[in-house]
Amino acid sequence: MSTTKKKKKSNKLSPEYLKKKILTIIRNNPKKRYSPKQFRKKLKIDNTVDSIRAAMDALVKEKKILKLKDNIYKADRNVKAQKETKVSASAFKGIVDMTRRGVGYIMVDGMDEDIFVSAKDLKGALNRDEVLVELKKNQRGRKLQGKVIKVVKRNLTQVVGRFRQLRKFGIVEYNGKHGSLDVNIKPVEFGKAKDGDVVFAEITEWGTSQNKSLWGKVVKVLTQNDAHNFAMQQIIVDNGFELHFPKNVLTASKKLDVKISQNEIDKRRDMRSVLTITIDPWSAQDFDDALSIQSLENGNIEIGIHIADVSHYVEPDSAIDKEAFKRSTSVYLVDRCVPMLPEVLSNKLCSLRPDEDSLCFSAIFEFDDKGKIKSEWFGKTIIHSDRRFTYEEAQEIIEKGEGELSDELTVLDKIAKKLRKEKFKNGAIAFESEEIQFKLDEDNRPIEIFVKERKDAHLLVEDYMLLANRSVAKFMAKLAKDQKEIPFVYRVHDLPNMDKLTDFSLFAKEMGFKMKIDTPENVAKSFNALSKEARSNELLKLLEPLAIRTMAKAIYTTENIGHYGLGFEYYTHFTSPIRRYSDLLVHRILDKNLKKAYRTDKTKLELKCKHISAMEKSAMEAERESVKYKQVEFMENQVGEEFEGFISGMIDQGIFVQLSESRAEGFIRFDQMDEAYDLHSSRLYATGFRSKRKLSMGNRLIVKLVDADMELRQLDFELIKIL
Repeated sequence: MSTTKKKKKSNKLSPEYLKKKILTIIRNNPKKRYSPKQFRKKLKIDNTVDSIRAAMDALVKEKKILKLKDNIYKADRNVKAQKETKVSASAFKGIVDMTRRGVGYIMVDGMDEDIFVSAKDLKGALNRDEVLVELKKNQRGRKLQGKVIKVVKRNLTQVVGRFRQLRKFGIVEYNGKHGSLDVNIKPVEFGKAKDGDVVFAEITEWGTSQNKSLWGKVVKVLTQNDAHNFAMQQIIVDNGFELHFPKNVLTASKKLDVKISQNEIDKRRDMRSVLTITIDPWSAQDFDDALSIQSLENGNIEIGIHIADVSHYVEPDSAIDKEAFKRSTSVYLVDRCVPMLPEVLSNKLCSLRPDEDSLCFSAIFEFDDKGKIKSEWFGKTIIHSDRRFTYEEAQEIIEKGEGELSDELTVLDKIAKKLRKEKFKNGAIAFESEEIQFKLDEDNRPIEIFVKERKDAHLLVEDYMLLANRSVAKFMAKLAKDQKEIPFVYRVHDLPNMDKLTDFSLFAKEMGFKMKIDTPENVAKSFNALSKEARSNELLKLLEPLAIRTMAKAIYTTENIGHYGLGFEYYTHFTSPIRRYSDLLVHRILDKNLKKAYRTDKTKLELKCKHISAMEKSAMEAERESVKYKQVEFMENQVGEEFEGFISGMIDQGIFVQLSESRAEGFIRFDQMDEAYDLHSSRLYATGFRSKRKLSMGNRLIVKLVDADMELRQLDFELIKIL
């Protein structure tokens, strides 16, 4: 009879949690001295002595503890403990990520695992609130569990909901994706709202627990009272963005000087005589980048990448600047854009419109006849856009080799292709997520769904933007060589998650594709080989979205680790300051350092990076939700019909199926199938208990649409056949 040895549960702390534990013990015992070995024994943890020493050295570097001789550490009596540290040895500050079930996961910087908090322990915290959370003493199961001690900062400040007038006051009924709440309104704060109106309200007073009332005021009655518009507005508010700009911001934007003075022109490199074009979608209203091209006397080609100089109009710490930072990004829903900047800036003053002079921040490169960069220049310019091309117009000219400015477009395309080839040669990964687009009728209802096709004209613009972003980051990093670091905003992308990657490689092997994952370089090569083979193998094409899920998310930070996905050692965002606050920060820092060495406060800059990254994540979630809503809206009149699709995801309750044509995704519950299924820990396949039939990610199916719930933005399918 064989016995199976029970695997011992690991007691290894994350680096951030380990630092927190060490700091608490040292500060609570200011007279004692500790070595890393003593901490390992005291905490009864599986972390190595080296990792504990690294955590203690990090605390020394942060000037929170002192290091003595022979790796002995003690408290620094000159440093006062932070309030949250005094609250508890297991207290952390983090952001609430709430599920539809009403439970929360607290995301703490530096911790590998989110802290689970039940609904009763949230203490009234809502999605994306900043909270102080304490770990429970008796941890059960695999998940870290905790309870909210305090709500530090509220994320939800505005709501869209139905106004109800009661006898002595009114309420705004808010039904968000993470829960419902009522905002009480005093009669003097009704504004023009009447019973039944959909209104935009501002929360002015929060209760201190779930049972305390919220109070607010009606800011605006929403006149377009259809369900679809209401849903889009709610998506915006749910994800932490405001529908309207404050009055002081609009007032300030109207006072901006629209004229370009001669004094300003004299400060800049005048590029108005150089042929300059823009290439954008046909529906674009803000043009934040342009390309110039000219032949030089030495036979080389000069290409300029010109970016709207938002920093000229938006002064640091002004009302416009503070609002732009708060939003941090424009949000692009299916049928509308919620801009980061007021319209007078985004669509007029800063937009590089044809036949107009525009102020820019430019990156200008000289290329030889082999497409090699011979020189580069960064600085403020004034340009004149000669021609606006849509992507379709530019693509037709590139393909035919004839038409307006065909010679110039051909040269731009030729050099762009060389830049692209060099990028992949240096380790860039070729995966691209599908971009779903909609054709809408006059009421913004979807009448067609299709996948955006990326052709040479799209890639051409992208390649030059990548060049500018990479070159600016490299310039700033090299500027501080052999000197004190110059704090800067980098766009970084970490290595893939090895656990997810291992599971994925095993699944890929089952589908006939072998990966090498022993080094980051081999991982990139394997991903690119997969992308290449997937062009001719429909089965392997299903692996691409799964491969993307193993990847880390790109973020903004002052700590440069490079961009793994692009294969760049240095990378930033410089090319879209109209719609990204990160780019505006980059412009300001670069401009100061072009004149003389300038160093901003790194800690404050890192906090800004964290906020911008968080808002970017919220914007992406809002965009995904709007796509999901419009997909369900497109499908709601097709209940009862059958479609072909494939398994796109798995959870304990069932499988997600994405339809092949519309890319709409729906759900089939395991308990609605003909037998129970056991889901593998990798979530890549499930096995039938009775038949041992395997349902795997990517399996093609025929399904029937049984329900399209607009309120939940959810499609329910019935499994008809496995293909």
